[in-house]
Amino acid sequence: MSLYLGCPVWSFKGWVGNFYPKGTKSTDFLREYARRLTTIEGNTTFYAVPAPKTIEAWAEQTPETFRFCPKIPKAISHNGKLADYADRARQFVEIMRPLASRLGPMFLQLPPSYSPKLIDDLTAFLDAFPTDVRLGVEVRHLDWFEEPHRAILNKLLADHNMARVVIDTRPIRDLAGDESIKGSSYESLLEARERKPNVPVFEEQTTDFTFLRYIGHPQMEQNHVWVEEWVNRITDQLSAGTDAFVFCHSPDNMLAPSICREIHQRISSRIQIPPLPWDDIRSDVFEQGKLF
Repeated sequence: MSLYLGCPVWSFKGWVGNFYPKGTKSTDFLREYARRLTTIEGNTTFYAVPAPKTIEAWAEQTPETFRFCPKIPKAISHNGKLADYADRARQFVEIMRPLASRLGPMFLQLPPSYSPKLIDDLTAFLDAFPTDVRLGVEVRHLDWFEEPHRAILNKLLADHNMARVVIDTRPIRDLAGDESIKGSSYESLLEARERKPNVPVFEEQTTDFTFLRYIGHPQMEQNHVWVEEWVNRITDQLSAGTDAFVFCHSPDNMLAPSICREIHQRISSRIQIPPLPWDDIRSDVFEQGKLF
């Protein structure tokens, strides 16, 4: 069992001087990121397929233990029926293969309009997907969360050894007095809430790894109740031999690394897991309570 923790991006300039050392150049962002965390949710591939030289550079700047989780391009996932783009999906997999040991589970995010009526299309696409590459599937149409569609999808994914991606947006929805953040630095929270799907959060275990996207509140203390809930679940899953890929977001990206570290520290206090690479960096470079 392995725990992988990361964020949706590495090229965030706001981390320079806190998460990254002062003076870090953009060309060194990935290297510094991989010195601290162990995976990345590859959102960049959703918008553009990287060139071979770019993928080669990614591999050179990260240790073999690091995992990239590329998002299936939008041109495949949001362009009509999936089966029509199965060949392009296989081509995308081949493009990413040079990552070798660094290639983690890929991530297929379906649009809110993709309903259970398209189950046959989804089945055909998954049948055509390379069996040696792990895949997580995120659905957003609310009917997928109702029976019998929930069970049907779970069985389909289990039959293909694929994960059902869980996205938890509760931390940016369960707020008392949203009006209180208007005009503040947290006003982006309202916009982020509208962009993220408000879907039920279920314990969906369909294969030997979990894929969690946690959308955190920009105030750390607001995350504690949700983090503790996930720490309990992930600890149990790791103890049962399941790998866990956990990606922490926050509306402005600033707090996301700190949420990752909080989760790691809580889990490591319960079961024995490898330290984060971050833990080997001198304490005077980063202090948990003084990140932002």
